[in-house]
Formats: sequence, structure tokens, C-alpha cells
Amino acid sequence: MNAKQRDALLKTLKTRFEKNVNRHQGLEWAKVQARLDTNTDKLRSLDEMERTGGEPDVVGHDKKTGEHIFFDCSAESPKGRRSVCYDREGLESRKEHRPENTAIDMAAAMGIEILTEEQYRELQTLGTFDAKTSSWLKTPPDIRRLGGAIFADFRYGNVFVYHNGAQSYYAGRAFRGSLRV
Repeated sequence: MNAKQRDALLKTLKTRFEKNVNRHQGLEWAKVQARLDTNTDKLRSLDEMERTGGEPDVVGHDKKTGEHIFFDCSAESPKGRRSVCYDREGLESRKEHRPENTAIDMAAAMGIEILTEEQYRELQTLGTFDAKTSSWLKTPPDIRRLGGAIFADFRYGNVFVYHNGAQSYYAGRAFRGSLRV
């Protein structure tokens, strides 16, 4: 990432931070930026989150580690991450009509983690997300061993967590990520 791209990303993140203070009450942008300035790998991950439509924003601060926690905060599932199976095993099990990628592989390449069910429910306390789309969630090993994967959305004023085969994919389903900086 060159200096111009870095500055543009920081400007976008700062504007979003200032526009959505309800997501991070009591936190200061200067402290967030100071951490970003010393973590270029994390800045690259945030750039990928932004590039794929995630609209990352600060949603918390870990007082023990000093890390700021970013989640994808786009109103709907990130457009640049849709139509993917849950993981490589799910993708390989498809005999035909394979998507180009998987949620787990994309998240790893971006340097982020897929939201857990707990994190997804936390995100929903900060606004309304996935009212028309859905997002894969980090699936517990016992469910994944049986061939399933979980996803969630927000309908009728509630968070719903569902299951599908890990090989499934839909135009309206992506994944949301988290990043600690």
C-alpha cells in the first residue's frame, strides 16, 4: 500500500468513526490511528475489508491488550465476499457449480477472523445489519464435523442463526470479519 492509498484509507476510517460514535463511545480516533500507524499488516487487512465492501469500524477496545476491535459494519453482507461456500472442504465436496472461493479462505487471505455467533449478536446491538442478506459465522467444530455450517441474519426485529451444508452458497450470503489492532 503506497502513502496515498494509506492516507485515503485512514481518512475513510476516520470519517466512519466520527459518523458512528454509538459504536465506540468513549474511544478516541487519535489512539486508534496511533495503533494503526504501527501495524501496517493490520492496515492492509482493513484495506481488504474496505475494498470488499465491509465498511470496517471500531466496535470495542480490549483494555488488557490495548487493542481496538474492528467489525465489518456494512448494512448488508459485504458485496465483494458473496456467493462463497463456508470452507475448502465444503467447496471440494461440490460436484458442479463450484463458487470461486470460500469464506474461511478469503478471511485467512485478508488476515481477519469470521465473526462468531456472539460477536454477530454484539454487532446487532449497534444497528441493523443483514436485514436483506445473511452472513456465514464461525462454525463450532461439532457442527462442521457433521457437514454443516452456521449463518445468521436479522429479520422481524431478531437475530436468527440457521444452518446449511458447508458446500452451499447464495448470492445474498457473505461473511463478516473482525480484526484486532
